[in-house]
Amino acid sequence: MWRAFFLSVGAFLVILGVECLTVEKVTLKLHEPPPEVAATPFEDPPEHGPPRRLMPPPWAPWSLMSTGIIVCLYSFTLPRRVRG
Repeated sequence: MWRAFFLSVGAFLVILGVECLTVEKVTLKLHEPPPEVAATPFEDPPEHGPPRRLMPPPWAPWSLMSTGIIVCLYSFTLPRRVRG
């Protein structure tokens, strides 16, 4: 079970690193609550905050990929469970 867990965490980190390598910025659209009903039909609904923008630093893709590869290699060194 631990082998599969560490392998999946390592694979996730490698994939996240490759994604950070290919994108320049990420815009997150925050979940908005359902619109409130205006008191009059001519009243504007309340506004929500601006979307959140994330820009990964230049070192992030390489460190994520290298950490993921090391975790994957570690998962292969874990002893197999012997059922008897």
